[in-house]
Amino acid sequence: MPARPKTSDEEIIEVALKLFERKGRDGFSMSEIADAVGIRPPSLFGRFKNRAELLDKVELTLWGALARELGAATEAAEVSKRPVEALTAQARAYRAFAKANPNGYALMFDPRAAQSPAGATARAAALAPCAPAFVALVGNDNALAAARVLTPFLHGFVSMELTQAFRLGGDVDQAFETGVASIIQGLALWP
Repeated sequence: MPARPKTSDEEIIEVALKLFERKGRDGFSMSEIADAVGIRPPSLFGRFKNRAELLDKVELTLWGALARELGAATEAAEVSKRPVEALTAQARAYRAFAKANPNGYALMFDPRAAQSPAGATARAAALAPCAPAFVALVGNDNALAAARVLTPFLHGFVSMELTQAFRLGGDVDQAFETGVASIIQGLALWP
């Protein structure tokens, strides 16, 4: 009978995610992860061939977490009848996720991250909860274009917020709410 593993891939990924969030992309080693889960580094490399592969799994985990957050925000609104409320709730959830996971959020959009088919699938799945609200707001033919209007605002805003680029004073929360409302109201006017 084979020996029972001391840890699981999921536990290793979770520990890597916590270290990544605390120390950033280059702030921890594979040995540190191995120590944290109670295994030797060779055992860790037996599961993940290198650091890049482990970070790819961390990124996939983050996309899954974002999907759950956006899905939970969607459940709060009756999408087909209240798409504006649904999109607003999703925008808030997106921002909250980024603020709760600043280093993880940076990893999700890091050009050094692996561009694997699994990553593309995870990104699409993460944003899928938003599609019904866009369809309800602007119709199926315009939904992708509408998403491409709101998404850059969200990404740009939270990226600036995470790097503390808003230095001119004023209420950043109010600016976010006004920006989201303005864009969604503008989208609602589409033919």
